[in-house]
Amino acid sequence: ENRESMLNSQSNRLTEVLEEANRLFDGVHRAREAALDAQFLVIASNIGKEKANELHSEMSAFDSVAFAEDLLTFMGINRTQVEETDDSEDVPGDFLPSHAWQKIGEEAPKYFRRAPTFHYMMGSFKSEPPVRKQRIERQKKASRGKAERAMPAQLKEMEHSHQEATEKEVERILKILKTHFENDPDTPISYFDFVIDPHLFARTVENVFHVSFLIRDGLAKIKLDEDELPIIEPVKPSEGGEEDGRAVARNQVVISLDQREWK
Repeated sequence: ENRESMLNSQSNRLTEVLEEANRLFDGVHRAREAALDAQFLVIASNIGKEKANELHSEMSAFDSVAFAEDLLTFMGINRTQVEETDDSEDVPGDFLPSHAWQKIGEEAPKYFRRAPTFHYMMGSFKSEPPVRKQRIERQKKASRGKAERAMPAQLKEMEHSHQEATEKEVERILKILKTHFENDPDTPISYFDFVIDPHLFARTVENVFHVSFLIRDGLAKIKLDEDELPIIEPVKPSEGGEEDGRAVARNQVVISLDQREWK
C-alpha cells in the first residue's frame, strides 16, 4: 500500500518495515506466520531492487588505463623513469621485478573473504588398487553331484518305508475282515461299523483309506443290503477269477465324511 513512499530515495520507510519484521519474526510459532514472513521478504526485496535502480551515482567511470598505472606503481614500477630511459639499449624488455606479482598476491587476500579450500580424504592416502579378496571355493561339482544323488535315494527310502507300512496295515485289516466273516458268515458286516473308530476321527479316515486298497485289489467287495446301506465282505478265492474277469464293471465311489457325520 505504501509502495510509492518506500521507493522515495529520501524515505527510510523500507528500513523501518524491515526492522519491524525482524522484531515480529522472534514470535513466529506457526507455519502460516513463517509463510507470511517469507512473502514479505520477497516483496521487500523487489522494492529494494527498484529503489536501487533509481539511484544515480556521480562517481566517475572505471578507467582501466589509470588502474593499470596505479597497479604498476604499487608493484614497484616508476613509469616516468621507464619512459625517460626507453631509448637506452640497456633497459631489458621485461621491466617487472621478480617479486612484483608476489607483492600484489600478498596484498590481495586482505580484500577477499574466501572459504578455505577442502580436499577429499582419499587424497591423503596412497592410491593403491584394493586388495582382491580370496574367493571361497565352494564344494566341487563331484561332491555336489553326490549330494544331489543322495536326496532322491532318501526320498525313495521314505516312500518305500511308507508303502511297506501301508501294505502291512492293509493286510492286518484284511485278516480282521476275514475273521469276522468266518465267525458269522450269515451276518453281513456293516461297512461303517467296520471302518469307523468311535473315539478318533483321524483313525476313521485312515481305515477308509486302507479299506479302499482291499476294494481296488479285489480282496474285498462292498454291496448294498436291503436297507440300501453298504456292507463289506471278503472275496473268496474261488470268486477271484470271476472278479478279475468282471473288472471292467467295477465302480468307484467317493465318500464324504466330516466330523459332524462321524459323531
